[in-house]
Amino acid sequence: MNEGKYNIKAVSTLTGIQSGTLRAWERRYSILEPVRNEAGHRLYTDEHIRKLKWLSEKVQQGFTISQAASLLDQHEEEIQARLSLGETSQQDALTEELLQALLRFDEMKSQELINKAFSLYTIDNVTIHILAVLLVRIGTLWEKGEITTAHEHFATSILRGRIGMVMHSFPHNGVLPKVVAVCGPDEWHELGLLIFTLFVRRLGYEVVYLGASLKEGDIFTVLETVKPKFLFLSCTLQQNLEPTLQLADEVKESYPDMHIGVGGSATTGSVPDRVRPYIVGSTQSEWSEWMNSRL
Repeated sequence: MNEGKYNIKAVSTLTGIQSGTLRAWERRYSILEPVRNEAGHRLYTDEHIRKLKWLSEKVQQGFTISQAASLLDQHEEEIQARLSLGETSQQDALTEELLQALLRFDEMKSQELINKAFSLYTIDNVTIHILAVLLVRIGTLWEKGEITTAHEHFATSILRGRIGMVMHSFPHNGVLPKVVAVCGPDEWHELGLLIFTLFVRRLGYEVVYLGASLKEGDIFTVLETVKPKFLFLSCTLQQNLEPTLQLADEVKESYPDMHIGVGGSATTGSVPDRVRPYIVGSTQSEWSEWMNSRL
């Protein structure tokens, strides 16, 4: 939370506060102190984003910025009190309420609850521990036959849209190589790939997210244009594993220096030996280790 990672343009996108206004708030009211990188540019933390969202909300409610700034210390004390009383249970309750709204096809209530989550918690907390967790739960409910395809499509569309907004606000590190992420042949469920892409974007990689399965041959057009160092293929269904591996082999033959990873539920458990060189793992620590070993 205290690591500077958002430049002022990203902060403006995330909070809706214009860059000039933000600088004026900093100068006049000493609301926050951004850290500086080696080049001297401002970098903001998740904690800064949370405070700015709260201040912006107060201004929209009719408070002047000076009044909102004077109330900020009191608000921070209330936050700490909530933490000591067990904020996790509050977050779990909000997550469950959001799940039920999604399963009722109630878009207005769902968006309202997501906005509430962003006002209470950090961006990383909401995207990883609420939205991404719900994506996994929705996918599991669908696989077990406990919800219909309509439920899964509706919920995934809303959650994916909000995660996408956050994901594209993360600044990328120009030093890091480019990444392409796409579902394997005949794969249409993007949950796992979306969560993986969110993780990679948070690390600072520039990711070209293609989502569901492409028309045969189109991936080579993308690779020729983007020239990424990493290609990630998602495969959830066992019957699609072999076509996904065949695609990985074809890409490797054409681009021998490219690192190709395959993930998804079809790569867990007992798998053929030829799959193992491509497997990226199923946890964030495994994903990080896989990528760092190939940089």
